[in-house]
Amino acid sequence: MSNSPKKYTRITTKTLAEMKSKGEKISMLTAYDFTLSTIIDKAGIDVILVGDSASNVMAGHETTLPITLDQMIYHASSVIRGVERALVVVDLPFGSYQADSKEALRSSIRIMKESGAHAVKLEGGNQIQGSIERILQAGIPVMGHLGLTPQSIYKFGTYSVRARQGEEAKQLISDAKMLEKIGCFSIVLEKVPAKLAEEVAQKVSIPIIGIGAGGKVDGQVLVLHDMLGMSKEFSPRFLRRYLDLNHIISDAVISYSADVKSQDFPNTEEQY
Repeated sequence: MSNSPKKYTRITTKTLAEMKSKGEKISMLTAYDFTLSTIIDKAGIDVILVGDSASNVMAGHETTLPITLDQMIYHASSVIRGVERALVVVDLPFGSYQADSKEALRSSIRIMKESGAHAVKLEGGNQIQGSIERILQAGIPVMGHLGLTPQSIYKFGTYSVRARQGEEAKQLISDAKMLEKIGCFSIVLEKVPAKLAEEVAQKVSIPIIGIGAGGKVDGQVLVLHDMLGMSKEFSPRFLRRYLDLNHIISDAVISYSADVKSQDFPNTEEQY
């Protein structure tokens, strides 16, 4: 398989399948607003995830659970206005799809109609199969999410690696095959052993996007704010920081404040 990248003017679910078949890795990042989505879209990112991680990085909540469907639609709408190339996937937030399949479909329709997004993402396997099938029957593309599922944090009680043991690993493989069979176009695998993730990527034909799942899957996703080093508190093994924006922004604000107080800003050239 060739690893040479092809220039795509628009990324679709079909594009991602083509990329997997050619061995071209898929790049995916989160975004929650117009400004940053514009930047990363122009930089050539393939998939933008409007993640429920906005609950953490944008609103300061401890978990992803508090964010609402209305808030997700707001963030997704902001992102869509900045995107020309990337495929935009939106998380269905906690409480918007677990109760029954009809509610899952209503939530998905609202996201698609009100934000203009291209697909939705749900956490879970066989327990939400009915919801995923109903959404797919309505013509809405679905990305699955297995392994560590943050919306179930109080059930797990920890953010540690999932599917280390045999039965859980077998269930994850079974769930991945089921998601492929019913029509999901891709699956995110979060915090699972690299060998297991590689096995899943080989056993299903749809793209597997990893986060803390090793390098032998079909693509990678990170939270943009973590990757840019805007937060110092979150430092899992899988996170590579490409910038230290926390330090850069802090220094810039200190300099601005000092210039204001010393009356250096604005200078004569910065006035009308």
